[in-house]
Amino acid sequence: MRPQSEIEELEIQLLLEAIHARYGYRFQDYAPGSMHRRVKVALARSGLGHFGELQHKLLTDSEFFTSVLDDLTVRVSEGFRDPSFYRVFRESVVPILRTYPLLKIWHAGCASGEEVYTMAILLSEEQLYERTQIYATDMSLRALEMAREGVYPESQSPSFSGNYLLSGGKRRLEDYCSSAYGRIVVRESLRRNIFFFQHDLASDHALGEMHVVLCRNVLIYFGQELRERVAALFAGCLERGGFLCLGKNEGLPAGALPKFSAFSATEHIFRRRAS
Repeated sequence: MRPQSEIEELEIQLLLEAIHARYGYRFQDYAPGSMHRRVKVALARSGLGHFGELQHKLLTDSEFFTSVLDDLTVRVSEGFRDPSFYRVFRESVVPILRTYPLLKIWHAGCASGEEVYTMAILLSEEQLYERTQIYATDMSLRALEMAREGVYPESQSPSFSGNYLLSGGKRRLEDYCSSAYGRIVVRESLRRNIFFFQHDLASDHALGEMHVVLCRNVLIYFGQELRERVAALFAGCLERGGFLCLGKNEGLPAGALPKFSAFSATEHIFRRRAS
């Protein structure tokens, strides 16, 4: 007879396979430990008794699945998160981006959008925003809805402002956001060149001809095989000499190393090789 832990692992595996078959989201290739913890959180929040009940409700109730999807995906974002990254990007990457007449930037796994607007602010201060198209994608429709609105709790304002100054901000954060009724609202001028849409890195095709791809603090939740596939996807969509920006705790998988050179080892910025 199998121990309970093995039975539980099998139930979770079957649940993830059922989600893929019903909705097309492929969670089987995520890091098992992290994904299994999130499935258990989803079960606890649902109030259901066991994984079989959770699977049945997920398959028969699409609105319930939409709510559970937020438990299965990681939505951690913050304005000017890791300020040293944005300082290096501003000082070292921006001068190279100035040489392009039109810029295309892909924020993959943008969550609720704070870091997308962070980049919009930085590019605006460097007089590059008007010739930039930013494509911001996430698999969660709820996260994308929040990102499109550009409205955040005012409780985020102190960290947002502090990070902005540490990143080398040249004005005041209040020039880009307004505050009212306990909320921060990103100004319309920063939203007009941003295109939000749903995209699943585990199963969807790449966007093409990008000059910068930002996928920060996402790959750490993927299994090794999926990390390799996603890194190859980014390499294929970047222009020669384009930049790939990962999180501080992330690196390129071995299969992608020949396609990139290290541009900033400390901030995990890589550059697509010319050949």
